[in-house]
Amino acid sequence: MEIKILGAGCPRCQEVEKRTINVLAEMNIPADVQKVTDISEIAKYKIIATPGLVINGKVKCSGRIPSKEELKKWIESEKG
Repeated sequence: MEIKILGAGCPRCQEVEKRTINVLAEMNIPADVQKVTDISEIAKYKIIATPGLVINGKVKCSGRIPSKEELKKWIESEKG
């Protein structure tokens, strides 16, 4: 599973990264978690605002911090 956190490294982006890593640990699911800070790379995902969250190439959210429940649901649906 590949997860990308899109953003410049602001506190909101850091919170998305922290929650994602914590949820993965709780669920005992291995994943390649990457921070993407390059604006041109972020633009490829066509998100309007950061932070953004991409799982296996699919944009799951942008411009907000997802709840742990949302993260669990998205990770569960992508792990198959």
